[in-house]
Amino acid sequence: MLDLKFIRQNPDAVKKAAKDKNLADHTDAVLIVDEQLRIRQSEWEELQARRKRLSKEIMQASPDVRSQIRAEVQGLKPRLEALDHEIKDLRQELDCKLLLLPSPPRADVPLGKDDRENKEIRKWGTLPTFKGTPLDHVDLGERLGIIDIPRGVKIAGSRSYVLRGLGARLERAVLQFAWDTVVSRGYEPYSVPVLVKENTMEGTGYFPQGRDQAYCVEKDQLALVGTSEVPMASLHSEEIIPMADLPKKFVALSHCFRREAGTYGKDTRGLYRVHQFQKVEQVILCQNDNQVSERLHEELLANAEYLMQQLEIPYRVVYVCSGDLGLGQIRKHDIEAWMPSRNAYCETHSCSTFHDFQSRRLKIRYADQDGSKKFCHTLNNTAIASPRILIPLLENHQTEDGKVRIPKVLRPYMDNREEI
Repeated sequence: MLDLKFIRQNPDAVKKAAKDKNLADHTDAVLIVDEQLRIRQSEWEELQARRKRLSKEIMQASPDVRSQIRAEVQGLKPRLEALDHEIKDLRQELDCKLLLLPSPPRADVPLGKDDRENKEIRKWGTLPTFKGTPLDHVDLGERLGIIDIPRGVKIAGSRSYVLRGLGARLERAVLQFAWDTVVSRGYEPYSVPVLVKENTMEGTGYFPQGRDQAYCVEKDQLALVGTSEVPMASLHSEEIIPMADLPKKFVALSHCFRREAGTYGKDTRGLYRVHQFQKVEQVILCQNDNQVSERLHEELLANAEYLMQQLEIPYRVVYVCSGDLGLGQIRKHDIEAWMPSRNAYCETHSCSTFHDFQSRRLKIRYADQDGSKKFCHTLNNTAIASPRILIPLLENHQTEDGKVRIPKVLRPYMDNREEI
């Protein structure tokens, strides 16, 4: 959520942010409601001040005048009650509309309409070469008996899967390696709820606009999260954190759920776009300082790159353009792994900075050195997400005899097995 004072002073910047992010522009609607609210609040305050003044005059007035004053005070009551209702309704309307306004992208974010206009920053690794046509992860998985998509679909419908035997062990090895690595770098491990209140989804920016992507339990007003960023970023909602405790660095492994609404017919083969997956996620709360959050953004990105390098998966890092940013993101870098079957680099990680967009919604503040209260900056990045990471892991490490070589860092998690 944006600061209302910022919106009043910089309406053109907010409108430009909506345009650059390819979002509907609600700036004028917010300002209209804000003006209506301020007019009624001003009237309410004037009437309240008048009522207090008249109430004091009663004590010193003669009996005849006193009755007149009482009548005047009573006459103010209907308008004050009407204003109370109007102000309450306008505040609710304003709060709803404020949820739709985007954060302006950082000045150096490239302008663009979608992910095709993201800017490549760097590449790592050598692309594998194969004698003949390499198998994709589905064919590899089925031949090795480690992936069973038909039975997953039978049980749970489209975009479902089953990992079995060494496939399940490989997934667990990747997740555990990522978890162990991030924890060893000073991130506090958490096990968090994945079924959360709707206001938690709203506070992190996934509702209302992303509601169609979530699985909701309307009867209980709960929703399944698409990332453990949601509960981790919300841990300190409505709290004031001592500045000495910042930055707070969290990591969690959780199941994640996404409806993939609007993707009918897209990426239907294999494990790229599924409804349920597991992810090790990194989240940071830090001071409201652009230089601090920029440094921590680079740290989050470096953690993920280290994991990819240890898994020996070629990748590239792209700076995400304005049209591919989310509502609250002011900057984002994606890591895209090389996937031979797709003959392309495809997204596996997203590293995002929000500044105070989420903390303002969640009311997460800290006490600065001078005692003033400020909203934290929030950041997050994938450490590893499965099964998507299994696509490049299987495809890049396949051997000529139809097996899959296990990267050295994963072997201790798989009884030192060297291949599948």
